[in-house]
Amino acid sequence: MKRVVALGGGHGLAATLAAVRRYADDVCAIVSVADDGGSSGRLRAAFGIPPPGDLRKCLVALADPASLWTSAFEHRFDAGELQGHAFGNLVLAGLAASTGDFEQALAEAGRLLGAVGRVVPATTEPVVLKAVIRRAGGHGDDSITGQVAVGRSEGIAGVSLVPADARAPEAALAALATADQVVLGPGSLFTSVLAVVAVPSVRDALAVTPGRKVYVCNLRPQLPETAGYDVAAHVNALRAHGLDIDVVLCQPDSLPVGRLDVECVQRPVARPDGTGHDPALLAAALEALLD
Repeated sequence: MKRVVALGGGHGLAATLAAVRRYADDVCAIVSVADDGGSSGRLRAAFGIPPPGDLRKCLVALADPASLWTSAFEHRFDAGELQGHAFGNLVLAGLAASTGDFEQALAEAGRLLGAVGRVVPATTEPVVLKAVIRRAGGHGDDSITGQVAVGRSEGIAGVSLVPADARAPEAALAALATADQVVLGPGSLFTSVLAVVAVPSVRDALAVTPGRKVYVCNLRPQLPETAGYDVAAHVNALRAHGLDIDVVLCQPDSLPVGRLDVECVQRPVARPDGTGHDPALLAAALEALLD
């Protein structure tokens, strides 16, 4: 039995799940819920639910690819009052209202889609991402709030959540307690990966998980969020937020490695056009890193 937990958000976590489902027997995704933009932000503001967009992407990555529901979940309306909304986001909002329990809504959506793993939010409480930004020239720090605003910032020194004591669901903590492997990234370092690590109970669970912690590094800088970052800078940012990883997986000849003091495995994991991670190549590389 290979138990794998993947953390993060957005397209990066979805890419990891598309790979992990190829070799893991038990898959759990712990997903950032700090998004405040687009369809997710509108539904969050209207109904007081966690933003569903990244959760939807993860459900689709684990879903039955032959199911009509899988393609329907990604349909985005382009006219009328629903313009900009993804159908899957609306389904999750409706299931949350019907069940009164957002975790149950995700489980029901997973059954509808034939998902091969579980998708859980990093926290079911409404949270706001907050960042400390270094001023140019070292003239003090500024504070900025909101995931969209943080993602548009350069010189991020660190991120946290408001409220600071937001808790993770027990399902997330239980998955980390029995994991054989924990995969973080790829994706937005501060606004996806560290937005999950910023949940105190998740950070504590990561410190004691028996799973080997693998950080899948991005193929290129994400501007402006990680402008000028090499692989070592990514690792240092994780460490500054209380997370020590065991190994970094990166594409050869992508980001400069820099001075690392953890194991670094360089293997081809990118698509031929270099625009993203190839699920089959990433699966082979991650499976080789299982203890």
